[in-house]
Amino acid sequence: MVATARHYDVILAPHITEKATVLSELNKVVFRVAKDATKDEITAAVEELFKVNVLKVNTVVTKGKTKRFRGIMGRRDDVKKAIVTLAEGQSIDVTTGL
Repeated sequence: MVATARHYDVILAPHITEKATVLSELNKVVFRVAKDATKDEITAAVEELFKVNVLKVNTVVTKGKTKRFRGIMGRRDDVKKAIVTLAEGQSIDVTTGL
């Protein structure tokens, strides 16, 4: 199967935080994904782009906060994250990129 443009549209960026680093020790990788992406699309995109086997995908939508900047109220965008569980012995180095 060839990586299509949709695969690149589904996976937006790796989500690198302290929690994501702890999860990487458990064969899990966290990505920011498109809001309309399904678990099947995320699985197909990760398997095709990184050449790994995906066991499970969990998704979470983080609602954007209301913040004040120089007295003007604004709102951050909602973010959808995918926690991808990889097969034993496989890994993705998110620091290098595609």
